Amino acid sequence: MAIYDPSKRPSDAYDTHTHLNEDEFLEDVPAYWARAREYRIMEMNVVGYNHIGNARAVEMAHELEGVHAIVGFQPEDVREFNEQELAILRDQLNDDKVVGLGEMGLDYHWDENPSVEVQKAAFGAQLDLARETNKPVTVHSRDAFDDVYEMLKAHHVEEFGGVMHSFTGGPEEVQRFLDLGMYIGFSGMVTFKKSDDIKAALQVVPLDRIVVETDAPFLAPTPMRGKMNEPMFTHYTLENMAEQLGMSYNELAQITTENAHRLWLER
Repeated sequence: MAIYDPSKRPSDAYDTHTHLNEDEFLEDVPAYWARAREYRIMEMNVVGYNHIGNARAVEMAHELEGVHAIVGFQPEDVREFNEQELAILRDQLNDDKVVGLGEMGLDYHWDENPSVEVQKAAFGAQLDLARETNKPVTVHSRDAFDDVYEMLKAHHVEEFGGVMHSFTGGPEEVQRFLDLGMYIGFSGMVTFKKSDDIKAALQVVPLDRIVVETDAPFLAPTPMRGKMNEPMFTHYTLENMAEQLGMSYNELAQITTENAHRLWLER
């Protein structure tokens, strides 16, 4: 894969899921933002995960051009979720820089995570808030596809929309979420050698449902695997996906940016 040459000025792209609000970036957030713009990653969603991450996301969205905030409680942190935090989320959703709710969902991978019952209660409450406010959801699912699907279906996600963040399933799994009207987010994992299921899923997702993300600082794509991920690496994921789909980088960058605008900004 060729290393990107910024002088070629490709089409603008949109990193739909990054965590510039994580501690790893806080020493110099403006530098990471500027480097992304050098690579024509002109917009990004900074995604919250708990009270602190949410506040940071909103602050960054107000300070940096092209940055939008998403606020919510990820499964790992839902022990902190309560009525007071729900009220704070509702208030944050009134901010015009906040474009969605998340990340939220279910994660059964780690034994130390909160119980299934606690996770489902927090997920359900956030889905209810999304329906109330007509905000799209950013959904985390790890070893929990069946339960996530059933909850999204029961809460009528088709009425407010959302994205399956950093999708890790294959064609059969992805079709279930497409049938609910969900968009599918592909991270650097789609570039990994052994990600056959994800690559196969990419082939069956309609072009108007694909968005791209970094999930920075995690999951750096090939050829940057092993380094700390950052928003500018969106370029490499897009380049790899375009190759897999038999498209040009510019075509896919434009399509995924239009999709992101439709889901989060044109409501």
